[in-house]
Amino acid sequence: MINFQNNQNNNYNKRISLAPMIDWTVREFRDFARLFNPYIYLYTEMISTSAILKGDTHHLLHYNKNQHPLVLQLGGSCPEEMAKCAKIAENFAYDEININVGCPSDRVQHNKIGACLMAEPRLVFTMAKAMRQNTDKPITIKHRIGIDTFDSYEFMKNFVETVMEAGIRHFIVHARSAWLKGLSPKENREIPPLRYEYVYQLKSDFPELFIEINGGIDNLAQITKHLSYVDGVMIGRAFYHQPMLMGECMQIFGQKPPSYAEIFDKLMKLLETQTKQGLDIKSSVRHYLGLFHGLDGARIWRQTLSDKKTLTLDKLHLTGEKILQINQLRNF
Repeated sequence: MINFQNNQNNNYNKRISLAPMIDWTVREFRDFARLFNPYIYLYTEMISTSAILKGDTHHLLHYNKNQHPLVLQLGGSCPEEMAKCAKIAENFAYDEININVGCPSDRVQHNKIGACLMAEPRLVFTMAKAMRQNTDKPITIKHRIGIDTFDSYEFMKNFVETVMEAGIRHFIVHARSAWLKGLSPKENREIPPLRYEYVYQLKSDFPELFIEINGGIDNLAQITKHLSYVDGVMIGRAFYHQPMLMGECMQIFGQKPPSYAEIFDKLMKLLETQTKQGLDIKSSVRHYLGLFHGLDGARIWRQTLSDKKTLTLDKLHLTGEKILQINQLRNF
């Protein structure tokens, strides 16, 4: 087990977060993620202001109370709409509200949402200020280090300096530029080079800010290294595909990681509860494919979950128990 300094209690001053991901950090996966670690901050997928103000607000924003600490990520560019949604988020008891200034997709650019807003720091300032005036909940910013050819450290520093004037003290930095023309969202997560040193420098230049780093981080050793430079680490796809990594992060808070058997038992209880409530588990099991990642029998688990025609709770239970036994992970 890794030894961390100053981790003798649950108030350890570092933070680990599950990144917001469209279609992935939905309610079902957040319930699953919470089984591994009670301390990680969970994020919703990005929800646009228009969806909240014009759609089924309760359906979009309701969640199980065990998901706290929970952050709502908002997508928008109208200060008035962002302020209204901040108040709505407060009414739903979200712990924080995050502004998306990092998504590079063409669709969100068309609606003036995401990374394109880095070109308009005064607008982001105005949005953040309006939101802070309409809620007592903390407002945070998730952004890139730059956009297109505007990828110098000074560009990012100027963005942060402008936005922090609105009283923002927490910035989550995806340590890549967003190339807004010519790359897909997937390519924008892989092709622009990672520049962690920009994020480290930002923390050095603004020690009063809470700086969280994101991008290309997929194991505990990397997390530990980053925490020696910044205040927090946000992880997306690695947590989704290798969820036990969330369990390993318990060490950061001075706690013992859960066992696979403990997580599996909790998952079965969760699914049993959902079944009794009349929910169809076949619609949610895709979020649990990574449970046994890297273990013997993991492929059998994925195949079982993917065969919706024959999937039952009993079959799921038998498959999971078989994998635990194959790997000698069940103590009788």
